[in-house]
Amino acid sequence: AAKELLGVAMNRLNKFYNPKMYKAAPKRELSAEDRIAVNMGGTPPPTEVPGGIAGTGVTALQEGAPMLVQVAAHRAMGADTAALPPPPETFGAYTTKGQESSGVLAMVDLLIADLDKEMQEMEVEEKDAQADYEKYVQDSADKRAQDSKSIQEKESAKADAEAALGKAELDKKSKEKESYATATILKDLHLECDWLLSNFEMRK
Repeated sequence: AAKELLGVAMNRLNKFYNPKMYKAAPKRELSAEDRIAVNMGGTPPPTEVPGGIAGTGVTALQEGAPMLVQVAAHRAMGADTAALPPPPETFGAYTTKGQESSGVLAMVDLLIADLDKEMQEMEVEEKDAQADYEKYVQDSADKRAQDSKSIQEKESAKADAEAALGKAELDKKSKEKESYATATILKDLHLECDWLLSNFEMRK
């Protein structure tokens, strides 16, 4: 929008300082009904006032509806103009000065060039930021995939360890039962041997 405003200002300056570069507004095309009315001697319909900022048609920076302010002050000034003395004499008729006009136009061109440069820098920064963001998203996705794979591997290892622990506990219980049975047999054998030894003389 700023560049459009500068373009409008440049075109209006060209109207006075460089008429060859001035681009006039496109002529209004009448509708078929309006053309018939004009051909019959009527008057063409009034031209619509261009909207936007200062009648330029640029509305990007315009936040609210256009308004007039300090109307009373303007009216008071208009009422006092009749009593004002005539303006002082000047240095003569107005004449254009090529050097000043070219300086004004060059300044507007410089503003447009600076604006283009800033817009290009902003586009490059936006592209870099977008690339960094996409890389960050991709890195995050890769890390999530690696973490998910690591969690699956750890859960699988945990399940294997739990299965091995369960098998070891079953083996332990089985060994304990075998050991208890063996100890019982040994106890019985000891008792029987002791009885035999104690009654050996009597049985002889």
